[in-house]
Amino acid sequence: MLNGLWGGMIMLAIVTAMLTGNIPQLTSAAIESARDAVTLCITMLGIMSMWAGLLKIAEKAGLVQALARKSRPLLRYLFPELGRNHPAHEPIATNFIANILGLGWAATPSGLRAMSILQEENPKKNTATRSMRMFMVINMSSLQLVTISIVAYRMQYGSANPSEIIGPGLVVTAVTTVVAVIYCKILDGLERK
Repeated sequence: MLNGLWGGMIMLAIVTAMLTGNIPQLTSAAIESARDAVTLCITMLGIMSMWAGLLKIAEKAGLVQALARKSRPLLRYLFPELGRNHPAHEPIATNFIANILGLGWAATPSGLRAMSILQEENPKKNTATRSMRMFMVINMSSLQLVTISIVAYRMQYGSANPSEIIGPGLVVTAVTTVVAVIYCKILDGLERK
C-alpha cells in the first residue's frame, strides 16, 4: 500500500512538473535531496554509533543490570502478572533505558527479546497478554530524556539551538507515557470485570 502511495506521489510530482514547465527544478530538487539524505545518514550513523556504544559499555559494566534491578518495583507495578525475577525484566528494562536515552533503534533488539520471552509463556499465541500490551504501549509512547534523533536532525539542518527541543520533548513524552499506562490499567480493570 505504501509503495503505491509513494509511487503515486512521485508520478503526480513528475506530471505536475511537466505540465508547469518545472522539470529542471524537479531534477535539481531530487539531486539536492539525495545529497542531503546521504549527509544526514552519515551524521546519524556517527551519533547512533556513539550512543549505541555507550549503551553497550553500560551493559558490559553492569550498569544496565543495576538499573534493571532498581526498576523492579516499577516493573512489578506495570507488569503484575510477571514473577519477581522474571526473565523478561532485564530486556524490558534495557528497552526502556534505551528509549529514555532517545535510542529507539538501539532499543529494538531488547524489545524483540522481551516480546519473545513473553510470547513463550502466552497461552493464546494469537492474542497479546496484558504484559505484552503494556510493554508495546509504553514502548510506543517512548519516554525520552534526550531526543537524540531530533537534536541530530536539527543540527543537520542548521538550527541555531538544536537542543532546545529536549525540555518540550521530555514533557510531551512523559505525558504520553503516563496516559498510555493509565489507559492500559483501565483496560486491564475492565477486562477483569
